[in-house]
Amino acid sequence: MNNTPLIFWIVPLASLVALGFAWYFFRAMMRCSEGTDRMKEIAAHVRQGAMAYLRQQYKVVTVVFLILALFFAFLAYGLGVQNPWVPFAFLTGGLFSGLAGYIGMRTATYASARTAHAASQSLNQGLRVAFRSGAVMGLVVVGLGLLDISVWYLVLNHFIDATGSQKLMIITTTMLTFGMGASTQALFARVGGGIYTKAADVGADLVGKVEAGIPEDDPRNPATIADN
Repeated sequence: MNNTPLIFWIVPLASLVALGFAWYFFRAMMRCSEGTDRMKEIAAHVRQGAMAYLRQQYKVVTVVFLILALFFAFLAYGLGVQNPWVPFAFLTGGLFSGLAGYIGMRTATYASARTAHAASQSLNQGLRVAFRSGAVMGLVVVGLGLLDISVWYLVLNHFIDATGSQKLMIITTTMLTFGMGASTQALFARVGGGIYTKAADVGADLVGKVEAGIPEDDPRNPATIADN
């Protein structure tokens, strides 16, 4: 770590600042009123359904990540065509990406009713709650990504027994594997979430409006709650 440039430390410092602001915005959002008892009830149903979906998705993703990590471990320790840090970098990328998704989902489901209630008071209040709540996800993604990359650079720079361009090549390929893990988790979240919400949307339209005669976006329709 002695040969780490001084300018490098701006990166982990920036990540901590981003995470600090994310925490501040989250706490500020949680201090806002969630509205009437009916709004709180509907928001609780949405939150419960969203977290149930997320738990189920993460169970499947965990199995996939373990299989891929074992494959990378075979390439690294069995065939010797990858460096031994690759499986761990892949797992941490997926872990941090999944953590960001969890924080984002938790923030969104807590912010929805609060934003609606704030908007009923004034447009300015509604926008403040909405933008600050949305900023939590963006700041967490950037903050966790920069923090993980910074830690990996320090670890690899310290332990890899190589010099010059060869050392930088090993560090770069390992950190790219971290990006692969993060992208794999994000792919599951995007595809799975899209399928889930589209299925709920179709269910709300066909079963709710056509069969049961419940108006669109009516909270009595469970599929509408799931879609939200």
